[in-house]
Order: sequence, then structure tokens, then C-alpha cells
Amino acid sequence: MNAKELLLKVPQAVEIDAGAPRAVIQYETSEPVYHVVENGAVSAHEGHAPAPDVTVRVSDDNLLKLFRGELNPMTAMMTGRLRVKGNVMLAQRLLGMVDRAKLEAARDEIVRNEQA
Repeated sequence: MNAKELLLKVPQAVEIDAGAPRAVIQYETSEPVYHVVENGAVSAHEGHAPAPDVTVRVSDDNLLKLFRGELNPMTAMMTGRLRVKGNVMLAQRLLGMVDRAKLEAARDEIVRNEQA
């Protein structure tokens, strides 16, 4: 499984709270993906967003480590392995909405499909 596949599965693993603002988050990985948070839902799109609120620049490997909980986001930022441009507080808030158990299930599904 690669970073793009995982990012495309994120909408299945996010519990958006009612007060979440509309936001566009761009992920600058080897294969760019962006998420749109709107009307209590998240959608994933391949490519570059025209005007993202937040841009996250991270290697594929480090992104996977972040989502597995093997890399602390603050540590990654302090060491330059994760760079966030734009509304950092928004990025932190949205990251907190990811249900790791659901994301693990989505990741396991990708792995099973690769092995089939």
C-alpha cells in the first residue's frame, strides 16, 4: 500500500464533527492527493487543489508512519520530516478527527486486495 491509496481511503475513516469548517487540505506526496471537508463529509481527490487552505509536504514513508501512529506529528514537524503551510491549527483539528481503527481497516482492505 502506498501513501496515495491510504489518502484516498481517509474519508472512510473520518468522523467529522458538526462544527468542522469547509477546508481543502493538499498532500504533497509522490502522487498528490487533496481532501475537501464540506457539509460534514470528506472527499478525496487525486492531483492538486486550486486553492488549498493547508498544504502538507511529507514523504510517502513518513506519511504512512504518521497514520500508523509510529511518528509523532510534532516531532515530524520539528525535525523537518513534515512541513505544513497555511492554517496549521486547522490541520491539527482535522487530524484529530481520523479514527485510527477505521483507517487500519481500510489499510488492511488495500493489502488484502493487493495479495488477491
